[in-house]
Amino acid sequence: MIRWISAVSRRFARVDRKGRSAVTSALATLGICFGVMTLTVVMSVMNGFQMSFIDAILEVSSYHLRAVDVPAEEEAALVAACEADKHVRSCVPFYEAQALMTGLKGGALAVNVRAADEAIYYEDQGFKKELKMLSGQFDFSEPDSIVLGSTLARNLGVRVGGEVSLLVMSGGSDVELFSSDRVFVVRGIFTTGYGEINNSYAFVGMDAASKYFGASAKRIWGIKLKKYDDDLKATASLNKKLGWSSSTEPQIVSWRSFNRTFFGALRIEKNMLLLLVALIFVVVAINIYNGMRRLVFERRTEIAVLSALGARRSGIKAIFIMRGFITGTVGALTGVALGLLISFNTDVVFTLAAKLMYGIQYLITALTDRANLQYVQVNSSYNLYASIPARVFPGEVLAITLFGIFSPLIASWAASRNVLKMTVSEVLHNE
Repeated sequence: MIRWISAVSRRFARVDRKGRSAVTSALATLGICFGVMTLTVVMSVMNGFQMSFIDAILEVSSYHLRAVDVPAEEEAALVAACEADKHVRSCVPFYEAQALMTGLKGGALAVNVRAADEAIYYEDQGFKKELKMLSGQFDFSEPDSIVLGSTLARNLGVRVGGEVSLLVMSGGSDVELFSSDRVFVVRGIFTTGYGEINNSYAFVGMDAASKYFGASAKRIWGIKLKKYDDDLKATASLNKKLGWSSSTEPQIVSWRSFNRTFFGALRIEKNMLLLLVALIFVVVAINIYNGMRRLVFERRTEIAVLSALGARRSGIKAIFIMRGFITGTVGALTGVALGLLISFNTDVVFTLAAKLMYGIQYLITALTDRANLQYVQVNSSYNLYASIPARVFPGEVLAITLFGIFSPLIASWAASRNVLKMTVSEVLHNE
């Protein structure tokens, strides 16, 4: 049955090579191809853009999991449970406090001061990858040393070797709220992929935490996972090993609880972009539907002959559905191949696009207004786009490919339903 359907479908395709149906089929294939290619590239670039933020937040700021309110007598059990758990990559302690920091410019800026062991920079590869040192070192060997974010250091007007003061600091009852004695020497300046961290984060050593944060400062355990989306599995596994509950203290909190609004905004942005670009497939499906209805109408004589020879309605319908399936498959596979090629070479593509646009602008200006040729420059926005590392997620690529295949398939099925309501005698009588 399938061989017969395939043979008749190929026969119809050979007959229609020079007609309007052939043009419609070619345009539909190109539409699916460019739709899949565009959606693959857009989603890959969007993933790279968003994941640069998310990776910086998870690796530097929030961690994948946090264990809070852990009693001192249970800390060793927590470390042992993390070392034995297959999902966990590392488990380190840190302290946090909010402060107003002053520098050479005299203004005070709100800062999130984190006290951590300097070993995390050298032992935690994810942390080191996302936190890049622009100058100095991530070093707290000297007392009262501090490492600042790049934007924070610029706003305070300080460099490596300069001094900053934590004029106001949050803490318990044993912490002095206002003090001019909390003076730190800048040992390094870092940058990350997330501007908020660069603008408001500073790191100090654990000795500084015991000296300035107070005895009542809460010790937090930051847990890194091998895969950040295994947070629910890891939380359940650790709670089971430690005998903890999510509703009691101590407890393990997932990264999904931190920056919830920001992550939600990124998700909405991505979904809306996906919806807008996916409208390409809707337009292509409508064109395929109309083209397939015309094709079935043009082949009404052949349909009548096939019916007279004993072909079933389902078999005849499958002939045109096969055409839609072939159109979608060829277009989707070609589009995903081109999309992946562009996604893995976005820097080359955007660089060539910048040069092309510059050449066109230069040529037009040379022909119309040569006096302004000196002002023609390469658009710097393309360099920004070229610097974004595209991220390709196999699940998304598969979903886009299947959508590209099934949209013309459904359109062909819908087009074949209505036309085949005509009887054999009606078609032959019209002929």
